[in-house]
Amino acid sequence: MSHEHFETLAIHAGQEPDAATGAVVPPIYQVSTYKQDGVGGLRGGYEYSRSANPTRTALEENLAALEGGSRGLAFASGLAAEDCLLRTVLTPGDHVVIPNDAYGGTFRLFAKVAERWGVRWSVADTADADAVRAALTDRTKVIWVETPTNPLLGITDIARLADVARTAGARLVVDNTFASPYLQQPLALGADVVVHSTTKYMGGHSDVVGGALVTSDAALGEELAFHQNAMGAVAGPFDAWLVMRGVKTLAVRMDRHCANATRVAEMLAAHPKVIEVLYPGLPGHAGHEVAAKQMRAFGGMVSFRVAGGEEEAVAVCDRTKLFTLGESLGGVESLIEHPGRMTHASVAGSLLEVPGDLVRLSVGIESVDDLLADLTDALR
Repeated sequence: MSHEHFETLAIHAGQEPDAATGAVVPPIYQVSTYKQDGVGGLRGGYEYSRSANPTRTALEENLAALEGGSRGLAFASGLAAEDCLLRTVLTPGDHVVIPNDAYGGTFRLFAKVAERWGVRWSVADTADADAVRAALTDRTKVIWVETPTNPLLGITDIARLADVARTAGARLVVDNTFASPYLQQPLALGADVVVHSTTKYMGGHSDVVGGALVTSDAALGEELAFHQNAMGAVAGPFDAWLVMRGVKTLAVRMDRHCANATRVAEMLAAHPKVIEVLYPGLPGHAGHEVAAKQMRAFGGMVSFRVAGGEEEAVAVCDRTKLFTLGESLGGVESLIEHPGRMTHASVAGSLLEVPGDLVRLSVGIESVDDLLADLTDALR
């Protein structure tokens, strides 16, 4: 990793001015194939844009630098990145420990897709290292972690689980989507692979779908790149360009997301209609001390439980005006959703089922006073 600070890397890593024109932003190479200088003579290694594309290369170099890894790979979506990772490192009969709170799409990928191909999985509270150890088998190849988790904002001690994984001969995979590399760098804490939905904070403007893998293991990076090409779920050049455009402002956006979310969480914690606030920045949060140790700040996601149960939680979602009712997260605009009926419907009836009275906020970068007023009105 370069010696430059994060904010500088976000703007400059992999972003060399175009050699032909001096363009300071990497061009969108909207091209499928490349003229070869004689049979097998590739210019810069480019032959076909599924295998490599200069716009995607610029993003992949940027992602690797931001996470402090040696190899970054960009995909068509976060789930495409996860799928590539699983098929690269697992074979039939292998076992994975997955979190008891996780993105519904990740759970669905394990339970409805990978399981059919012979991958076994167990659920554990990854905040509890002993619970993870108890879930290990002699075929465990991956311990999968989200921190903070989606949607209950649980915190896992990455360095501690990295030790557990190493002892077990397994790889530690950390989905860093909620934190972003600005707030947290799992590879530096011992993780083997970082996963991102770049749709979220990396892109930051709700205008692109993408995913990423980053690793410091050069051999694993080569294996992942082989599968990325062999399976083909790559980021297109315009999508890669949009993610790069978002990343340049990631640090300043996250500063505001975190500041606004802190104010929102404090307001909700004092509100009589709110039973519980789930935000790692609150001193009473079970993972507060671990989060303070491994994160720069506490993120822009806040979940809370509403007095009056599921129907009232749904009503609150319907009553906001500035907070837009919608799935996804991490954009500049604030979003509100009901996980049980929306993003996490796929985990209903499973060990990952979420409470019906839960509301999840993606706190944007608007004026926090306006956001507080909107929530206060919706909780009337």
